[in-house]
Amino acid sequence: MANRAKDAAARGCNRNARLKALYGKLEELDLAPYWAVQNAREDHEEDGQVLKGRRAQPFIWKYADIEPLLYEAAELITMDDSERRSIVLVNPGMAPVRATVSTLYTAYRLNDPREIMPPHRHSINAVRIGLTGTQNFTGVEGEPITFGPGDLVLTPADAWHNHGNHGDDFAVNVSVLDLPLSEVLNAASFEHDYREEEDGKLVSRCQQSARYSDDYSHKAYGYGGLKPRFLDHKRGTGWHSPMYVYRWSRTRELLESYRDHDGSPWDAIQVEYTNPVTGRTVYPTMTFFGQLLRPGERTLPQQQNASQVVFPFHGSGHSIIGGKRFDWEPFDAVAAPGGEWYEHVNGSNSEDAILFVVSDEPTLKTLGFYRRQGKTKSGEIVALD
Repeated sequence: MANRAKDAAARGCNRNARLKALYGKLEELDLAPYWAVQNAREDHEEDGQVLKGRRAQPFIWKYADIEPLLYEAAELITMDDSERRSIVLVNPGMAPVRATVSTLYTAYRLNDPREIMPPHRHSINAVRIGLTGTQNFTGVEGEPITFGPGDLVLTPADAWHNHGNHGDDFAVNVSVLDLPLSEVLNAASFEHDYREEEDGKLVSRCQQSARYSDDYSHKAYGYGGLKPRFLDHKRGTGWHSPMYVYRWSRTRELLESYRDHDGSPWDAIQVEYTNPVTGRTVYPTMTFFGQLLRPGERTLPQQQNASQVVFPFHGSGHSIIGGKRFDWEPFDAVAAPGGEWYEHVNGSNSEDAILFVVSDEPTLKTLGFYRRQGKTKSGEIVALD
């Protein structure tokens, strides 16, 4: 009996040593094991090995922390140092990767008065949202766009664009890009040598010539349900909305018009930005929502695998994401990663809370991965969408 126990112990030690050596060889060759080594199989150890990659965490970035850093950066970093002067929101679960949630990259930017950057373009879809100042500027493919708080400006993939500030005061805006997604797909690229044709030759230019009026987007697309047939609606690649600026005043007006509607118990009063020609999302990779929480309103918990970045525009309140509470105020940014249960609460009994939401929902829907569910008041879990 004692000999059998010794033999079993020896075999166990030998197995452990061989396993250790095997793992060492795998690591040297940049390989990884996919098997369970415990007798108890119900913990699905193999699946855990696959799912151990970086995951975004629920998180909040406070604008009160960001704003003074923007002004300090404006003092220290000039246009001669860099054409870009932005502060990127890095999710602690994704660091050192510069990503706010798994597929979305967010950066706050302050522009000095009368500061205009030269044109560039990239294979990445991006938007710019005004926060402060009324003279933020973005030129997109020859359409000069001046925008203010809450206005959404598209800079689609492969569209030449430049940014700046036409005003006499500082202006702050925030950008959201699908950069992390494009990097994973090996599709990210940048180009800076902007040229225009002059006298039959391509000449480098530091500013785009205006080819459209500054009100072109709303003149062509600002009348819901009516499309001018004499215009060419394929601007740029054609994979995005041809309407390059969405004015916040129109979004706020529509939200307000539904104030007395029951709304959704999971989303309150929420409207989605769409392509006015096709009715689809603005981009194939990202979509955008305006969301109204009336005084004291609280949404029911929901869970989806789409990731979101939430920007409060008006009012104050809190969100519960993954069981953690995040108190927010205007211009904060809240990461709501896919897979986490979340709900939003307007903390005031007298004022509205208005949120602007960015989501990678279209990417998951296109690939057939999208899933969404919610809890009813009784706690029952039901499928949504």
